[in-house]
Amino acid sequence: MASFVNIVPSNSINLDDSKDKQHDEGCLEDADLDFKNVPRLTPEQERKLWRKVDMRLVPILSLMYLLCFLDRGNIGNAKLEGLTTQLDLTGNKFNIALIMFNIPYCLCEPPSNLALRAFRPSRWLPAINLAWGIVMVLMSFVKTYPQLVGARVCLGVAEAGLFPGVVYYLTLWYPRYMLQYRIALFFGAATIAGAFSGLLAFAISHMNNIGGLEAWSWIFLLEGLLTIVIAIISFFCLVDFPDTATFLTPEERAFVIWKRKYDISSIGEEEMFSVRHIRAAFADWQVWIQILIYISISAPLSGITLFLPTIINSFGYSTSITQLLTIPPYVCATIVLIIFAHYSDKLKMRSPFILTGLLMCLIGFSINISTAPNGVKYFGTFFIVIGSYAAVPGVVSWQGNNLAGQYKRGVGMALHIGLGNFGGAFATVIYRSQDSPRFILGHGLELMFVGIGLIFLPIAVFIYKRINAKRDAAERLALDRGEKIQYSNQELRDLGDRAPDFRYTL
Repeated sequence: MASFVNIVPSNSINLDDSKDKQHDEGCLEDADLDFKNVPRLTPEQERKLWRKVDMRLVPILSLMYLLCFLDRGNIGNAKLEGLTTQLDLTGNKFNIALIMFNIPYCLCEPPSNLALRAFRPSRWLPAINLAWGIVMVLMSFVKTYPQLVGARVCLGVAEAGLFPGVVYYLTLWYPRYMLQYRIALFFGAATIAGAFSGLLAFAISHMNNIGGLEAWSWIFLLEGLLTIVIAIISFFCLVDFPDTATFLTPEERAFVIWKRKYDISSIGEEEMFSVRHIRAAFADWQVWIQILIYISISAPLSGITLFLPTIINSFGYSTSITQLLTIPPYVCATIVLIIFAHYSDKLKMRSPFILTGLLMCLIGFSINISTAPNGVKYFGTFFIVIGSYAAVPGVVSWQGNNLAGQYKRGVGMALHIGLGNFGGAFATVIYRSQDSPRFILGHGLELMFVGIGLIFLPIAVFIYKRINAKRDAAERLALDRGEKIQYSNQELRDLGDRAPDFRYTL
């Protein structure tokens, strides 16, 4: 059994191994970074450096994702403002329009991270932002059901690259136990979007028939125009990778790259692209189990995002009051997901917080499928919104933490998020108008998805623990026997998360 060689301690600065590193962009050499002279930073200096990175990356990414979630979910608010009546969305037409967003969205997510590497984040992310903003503006002028379906398909294609792209992008900047908090700040924009959507829809509803447009058209038009404005701004704000970040000094760039590179493994990780990285991602058992866990969260998330106005409206409230009542659950969810993320990074654990989110969804859907009073059911929606939103950053961070190698991680995370979002596609068709007000079919199937997560999450934890324990035992045995090294640094990089010194996050 191989021992663990040339393991550089986390506080070490002398990286003689740096000449052995490979760089997929060839940018590091151009940036004139010297890993042998990585600055020694005090804890306070390091905190200041990460705050500097946070302020440059997180606000613009959060704003882009806020608009992304606002634009995909505002159709639920538009439904209450006359969309179904004017476009004659009888029967299951509304649900079909919803699923026609999700199908291309899921299919286009897996290749998106490769596109991000090819076209650079500072160009790829603003470009798709601009594309879906234009689609939203055009959606405000649809006159028929087929036109609405076509616009939703285009919206799904355009938005597909943002979420997996940003999550992968953040893994290239932050060490793995600083990751979930940043994803939570970025994803928290989605929960804010849920609250803001109801408030904005309430305000826009007073513009009905202004300029000859219905209130639902104004929702699409104004939010689409706002998206276009932010997309243009993001072209000038976004940066690419740490080794080309001009807002950092050369010493700061060296420290960020060193901190991130030697976080996954003490000898770094493979960065050169090869087709085998794609094969490795598809063949990795954990990707497929994590997809099932993600499905168990994405279904409740999409269901409650798209149908919360409809569910609350079924309690007997007016349209205006319904729009306002959608706000409090999202505000609570934003607070909880930040708290979850903070302690998840601090404790270096993901699964307990994901499990808590699943249990909250279980409680919320159980209340809503029952014959409880409407006030109690509204209280139940808080559990659903909080549980589903608070769990998502943990799910995607967990997978990002446990895949080593930049390209394997990029493909694996896109596959994870892309196929996992098919749970959201299912959720778009299970809340039927004829099932109002109890929505037994919808709530029942959501409970099934939650059950999938409650089954496979413990299985994943058990397997991770077992592998970690075997590697710990092998390390102790090798040290006791004084065995010589049998792996080169490059071989360990090639092994990635299969390397003997890699430990899975629980």
